[in-house]
Amino acid sequence: MQGAPRLRVLTAVAIDAAAEPFRLAVWGDPIGHSRSPALHRAAYRVLGLDWEYDRRQVDAAEFDDAVAGLDPTWRGLSLTMPLKERAFDRAEILDDDARLTGAVNTLLLGAQTRGFNTDVGGLASALLEAGLGSSRRARILGGGATARSALVSLLRLGVADVEIVTRRAAQADHLVGFAERIGLRATPAILDGALRPAPVDLTVSTLPGTVALADAVAVALARQGGALFSAAYAPWPTALVQTWTAQSDAPVISGLEMLLHQAVRQIRIFRDGSPDRELPDEPGILAVMRTALAERMGD
Repeated sequence: MQGAPRLRVLTAVAIDAAAEPFRLAVWGDPIGHSRSPALHRAAYRVLGLDWEYDRRQVDAAEFDDAVAGLDPTWRGLSLTMPLKERAFDRAEILDDDARLTGAVNTLLLGAQTRGFNTDVGGLASALLEAGLGSSRRARILGGGATARSALVSLLRLGVADVEIVTRRAAQADHLVGFAERIGLRATPAILDGALRPAPVDLTVSTLPGTVALADAVAVALARQGGALFSAAYAPWPTALVQTWTAQSDAPVISGLEMLLHQAVRQIRIFRDGSPDRELPDEPGILAVMRTALAERMGD
């Protein structure tokens, strides 16, 4: 997909949203924990859109056939692990963040399949809202698609130096190369007992919530890690978050904040074809979505 054209005139795919009862869904594996249906359904009610938004468990091997089986009532898909790279390959047109990261978390279906990465903007908005936009040195934990999106977000917020900590050396080396290509100064490290983390302003963990680090490693990361953003939100609190709050007074931000802000961008795309065109009364829609998220967490 490296030769795919850039996404340009996004308004060309805008629709008369109220005229069509479209279908949408979030796909991934696992998917039962996803809070995306609660967020999207709340927003579509406020927008007056009679749209369905569900969840479906789809793994990487099933993805292409599953997309091919969708009929014209389908407007788009939200994608989570492990489908972001598969969606990147599937998209015929990419936005700049998708092209840069090699990951697509949003597909807009139609005559041409358009791929977007709203994780980049969603994380940046979550960090700014938490008052962490002035961080200059950061640490990334994990080596997948979300880590690449996080690196782009940090660059745009003004971070200059980043340490990339992964469980395998090849992952770290690959991400360091990516970080340096986009303009960050990056150093690799391995997530094991020999890790001696230096102080940073902000740690972004893209590790799955079920990952359990050795106690000594988790404590060292917490004491030297500044504020923590944990992309994982199920189960909550994760073992890393529990260690962080026990060892540090620095803020801890849940991945639900990134989920919320990236979902707003997805809704913009599904409604108007662009992640940049704000929704009518967007602050009010955000408030409704946040309430729906809180209610869903209480289920």
